[in-house]
Amino acid sequence: MIERIVKVADWAAERGDAVLVTLGLGSCVAIMLHDAEACAGAMAHILLPSKSLARDATNPAKFPETAVPLLVERLTALGAEPRRLIAKLAGGASMFAQLMTPGSVQMGERNIVACRDVLRRAGIPLMREAVGGGAGRSVRFSVADGRVEIRSVGADATVL
Repeated sequence: MIERIVKVADWAAERGDAVLVTLGLGSCVAIMLHDAEACAGAMAHILLPSKSLARDATNPAKFPETAVPLLVERLTALGAEPRRLIAKLAGGASMFAQLMTPGSVQMGERNIVACRDVLRRAGIPLMREAVGGGAGRSVRFSVADGRVEIRSVGADATVL
């Protein structure tokens, strides 16, 4: 079994019995795309909701608007069919809600909304998500079967 760590503003695409892992998702969101028939999956660790918020917008894995097309392209190269892809999301926590001005939109919430919007426009159904809240998450995505296991401090593991 191959285990690939996906760091902040990074991505990976694999086939077979690989497991894609990202640790310590706070306001960031992990987008996972899966084609069950091809046993192919990909993950991007999104940092910001839009390229317009970054000084350096050259890394496509940093933003949903560029990460989703990149993942679709890489999965297609691995034998996946774009029309069979399904998506799962994790992350987007409000890590410092108590420090924010009441009524202001959290970066985590903005990331969640941006990811959902990009998936909808790409025609990729969002099947499951574990987003929001106040706790960071770590994610293990099994490419073979599409199983996503999410762990949070002080909570039981969640399976998507």
